[in-house]
Amino acid sequence: MVETGDGAPSATELRLAFRWGVVPGREEQDPPEELSQAYLWLLKRSLPVPALMDASTLRQVQYRLSFKLDGKEAGGETTRRRRRVLNTAVEYAVEAKELPSNPLGPIKKVQRGSSARVDPRGLANASQWAQLHTAVSYIGTWERNKGRRLMAFYAVLYYAALRPSEAIALRTTDCTLPKKGWGMLTLRKSAPASGKQWTDSGVRQEQRGLKARAADEDRPVPIPPVLVQLLREHIKTFGTAKDGRLFQNERGGTVGTSYYWRVWDDARQLALPPEKRDSPLAKRPYDLRHTCITKWLNAGVPPAEVARRVGNSPEVIHRVYEGCIDGHQEALNRRIEEALSDDETSVQSKDEEGDQPEGDRGTDDL
Repeated sequence: MVETGDGAPSATELRLAFRWGVVPGREEQDPPEELSQAYLWLLKRSLPVPALMDASTLRQVQYRLSFKLDGKEAGGETTRRRRRVLNTAVEYAVEAKELPSNPLGPIKKVQRGSSARVDPRGLANASQWAQLHTAVSYIGTWERNKGRRLMAFYAVLYYAALRPSEAIALRTTDCTLPKKGWGMLTLRKSAPASGKQWTDSGVRQEQRGLKARAADEDRPVPIPPVLVQLLREHIKTFGTAKDGRLFQNERGGTVGTSYYWRVWDDARQLALPPEKRDSPLAKRPYDLRHTCITKWLNAGVPPAEVARRVGNSPEVIHRVYEGCIDGHQEALNRRIEEALSDDETSVQSKDEEGDQPEGDRGTDDL
């Protein structure tokens, strides 16, 4: 949606200038000197919204949705998400009388494969989880407890399939933690990370409702005894924040994204052998949620029940969580091998029956 020509800034410069310019509150500010030329080009050479009614312009915009800034092809899920965003903007333009109708309707969608499926190489088995979880406790000094105060945080991702933003917002009033048996987490809020300039309160991690749910709708998640005990020990050792949050940083504030990412990166370096450190194995804390969901599916929990517990639709569960936990393939191969052995034994028995004398076969018939 920007004209090209002699003296046009690079795509990277235009992208940086655009990202600077769309931040609320900067309308009256001058851009940084290194972005001033690109910003001026955007102001003068951006195409007006009605240009989308031109088929060639619209097709060019849709074509560019399928590529990254470096010219490489974007993933299928990324392309579809961008098209949904574009459609939302166009619908708003129609509502604002900038366009007579939505021109995207007649345009044929570009069909691309999805890369949203979970990579099985990123899933940790029980032994790897135990090594990583133990390594977390060694991060930071004993006095600061940088790693130890996050052990229960990673555990709720691994045992209850919480999103990190849901774990950050978890409070003691959301937890039922009996001394024995299963407990319950009743999720009510989420604290996704975003820039301060995009939140109403000016706080980086603003409290919001759960993803894909009404603002006042909660989600109960049963938790196994091992997680119940971990949470009880965490509360006993570290207490809670002033507002009741279970997890807090060393100063009592909100656990930031960079905080729990750095601890996890350090734990991976400590727990994993060299050949695994550079692999996708548990590369992100979010991979613990993927591992939990896959473990439930492999255990035979119905996909509809898994979807209810984790806050996804059954369609997403079927489409995305198809991976196997590292090391699980051998167990499946053994099952197949046993089944093949049973078939061979059955065929051999029938062959032996066919070789019996006539008298024996008559006796068997009787």
